[in-house]
Amino acid sequence: MKKYLSQLAAFAWLGAAPLLSAHAAPATAPKPTACPSPVPESARCYTGEDGAGSFYWIAMPKDWQRGVLVMHAHGGPETGAPKLARSEEDLKRWAITVKAGYAWAGSTYRRGGYGVTMAAQDTERLRQIVVRHFGQPQRTLLHGQSYGAGVAAKAAELYAPVGDAKSPYDGLLLTSGVLGGGNSAYDFRLDLRVVYQYVCRNHPKPDEPQYPLWMGLPMDAKLTRADLAARVKDCTGVGTPAAQRTPEQAARLKTILSVVKIPERSLVGHLNWATWLFQDLVQQRLKGRNPFGNIGVVYSGSSDDAALNAGVLRYAADPQARGALAADSQPTGRTSLPTVGLHAIDDPTAFVELENAYRRIRDAAGTGGNLVQSFSAEREHSYLSDSEYPALFGALLDWIDKGEKPTPQSLAQRCVALMPRYDTDGKNGCHIQPEWQPPTLESRVPSRAP
Repeated sequence: MKKYLSQLAAFAWLGAAPLLSAHAAPATAPKPTACPSPVPESARCYTGEDGAGSFYWIAMPKDWQRGVLVMHAHGGPETGAPKLARSEEDLKRWAITVKAGYAWAGSTYRRGGYGVTMAAQDTERLRQIVVRHFGQPQRTLLHGQSYGAGVAAKAAELYAPVGDAKSPYDGLLLTSGVLGGGNSAYDFRLDLRVVYQYVCRNHPKPDEPQYPLWMGLPMDAKLTRADLAARVKDCTGVGTPAAQRTPEQAARLKTILSVVKIPERSLVGHLNWATWLFQDLVQQRLKGRNPFGNIGVVYSGSSDDAALNAGVLRYAADPQARGALAADSQPTGRTSLPTVGLHAIDDPTAFVELENAYRRIRDAAGTGGNLVQSFSAEREHSYLSDSEYPALFGALLDWIDKGEKPTPQSLAQRCVALMPRYDTDGKNGCHIQPEWQPPTLESRVPSRAP
């Protein structure tokens, strides 16, 4: 019991507060605002504040008449205070949703930093605002992209049917998902930190204060993202043409990428996450306790694995911190919502193998029959093809309304059929690979002891 209460206390620090606190300011009514391009000019847009600190944008297509509402859970998480501009950028990126005739609503979340359950609550709070001011939609879809896919998966479970009450959501769309929980999704970034430090020894530098790498960065550190990029460039040559790198730089880069199994183009980005997101997660949310460990992890892929494994820094995870992170972010799979997913096979940020982890969670919960996953021959993370999103939304609605469960093959065919409407410049196309299945997460990242 003591251990359970300790995990709940840490969980509260991650942001799992009640949906509306007694001290929350009243939400502001949606204020008519000019829609940003490329949202259709015929649409009506609104902005506001939800009463708990989140800002939001809402876009209503012409002649919506309480049709389909898409609640969008955005990626990240970003550190720093929430800004309305963040939600505006999301609306512009997913303007294709409004072009397809669906209403769109997106929250900034009430604060920056990590907190999957918090973000799920903020998404639901915004849905209630939309219903209050625009009426109950015929259908409400929950769409999560990247980290937001984990948020959407959590929201689907938090707001599952209870007794006679039905879920406020009718279907779930997960794209480029950081799925499986924060532990499995972020453990490899500790691997990156220790391997990078073994190879480069400049994050931190020898003459700087030393700290356990799972902390991310001391709170009073002055290091900037530009500073870190410069250190990576100095050590590995990343940021300069390959032909201009020294043999030593090329060898260091090869070691890091081979051992951690990430592409060169995402090295700096992952190091950023393993620095500033770790700083937020560990020090701000978990009160200095470490959820990441690498005791017993065997690293391979370097020119001298024995020396590497003997020389990397080793850390033990705090079980209470791991439990709190899992409680906040780990999906249980307990949702009956029809769920469709799409993930780029060569996603450089959220490994496609995370889909395999989520599939196992859903199967273990007995809800795998309500999950259809698809995979595309794309190399991006933050946004996929213009034609693919409407295809996924349409297939999900047909599953809900007509009982027509999609398949990867039917999703690919639907996408091709929509290309003349949504891919007018011929730059995006449809890339769904009907027969492809992801390998296990363990095939990419070293296994951890439970």
